[in-house]
Amino acid sequence: MSAKATRKASIEAEVTSAEIGNSVPEEEIRLRAYEIYLERGEQPDCDLDNWLQAERELQRAGPRGEQAI
Repeated sequence: MSAKATRKASIEAEVTSAEIGNSVPEEEIRLRAYEIYLERGEQPDCDLDNWLQAERELQRAGPRGEQAI
């Protein structure tokens, strides 16, 4: 991710987190977003999509990483 895209995703995630009371640590989202980036074949310009997908996945997960029902 470029520094500009990372910063933009970080700001948008903070706003989203504040709006919905996200309790997922930003570092966890960042790591999952990077995993998604690698899974997608390191496609450029998908930073925000990767971040938002990671955030959604982690928000749905339970306290121990279990999927919420």
